[in-house]
Amino acid sequence: MATKGKILALISSGRGLPLKDGKVYTGAGYYLNEVTVPVRALMNEGYEITFANPTGNTPQVDVHSEVVGFFGGDAAKLQDYLIFRDGLLGFRDPVRIKDVIASGLDQYDAIFVPGGHGPMIDLLDDPNAGIVLRHFHETSKPTAVLCHGPISLLSALPNSWEFVAALAAGDVAGAHAKAQGWIYAGYKMTIFATAEEQQREPLEIGGKVLFYPDFALRTAGGDVSVVPPWGSYALQDRELISGQNPFSDEAVLKLLLAALSEKKK
Repeated sequence: MATKGKILALISSGRGLPLKDGKVYTGAGYYLNEVTVPVRALMNEGYEITFANPTGNTPQVDVHSEVVGFFGGDAAKLQDYLIFRDGLLGFRDPVRIKDVIASGLDQYDAIFVPGGHGPMIDLLDDPNAGIVLRHFHETSKPTAVLCHGPISLLSALPNSWEFVAALAAGDVAGAHAKAQGWIYAGYKMTIFATAEEQQREPLEIGGKVLFYPDFALRTAGGDVSVVPPWGSYALQDRELISGQNPFSDEAVLKLLLAALSEKKK
């Protein structure tokens, strides 16, 4: 059966999120609902999903996401999505991002980057992720990023590693200076809010992040807005679709499906 199109999903390869005071959150990874809810719906619509990450290793789930709270309090729904996840062979054995680039990015209709803290480890300054995002920007193809996923947009900076290093060191002026030439400067966008991160730091990661995601995107030049903690919030500006937190999964999906339909007209 012919597919409706192909979508590239970028996932983190990370295993440990560096925190302040030399701490590391070893449980960092992807959030279950942020991957499975959009992916399942896209597959049901007839789209083929290619999963890719920096090293080609099996992505690590954040166990804090394997809970009923992110599935409407429905235990049966949680189990259903766990089974769905476990049946995704391409997710267990993703392609390396550099190999996706070599095989050609024109074959993909959209890109999707789910969250969890994983993208804060590696996708934010991965040079190959930057190549991929610049392609989707230059071709005006839908670019959907969710929760911590929008931090991957920093990889499209000309000096992403230097920007991230300056921000982690607390050199905000230096980071801002390194943000010149960012393709998403001035874009309206959202990402996991400082207030949400501060709630999860003691409960989930056991320390303080090196910098807050919304502050990072603002420093780079993004027009960042957020709503009060844990409300569903997604918005679109040109090709970019972004959602604030795990509860924004359906809202991001709705905008992405609409954008894909519009591109096919």
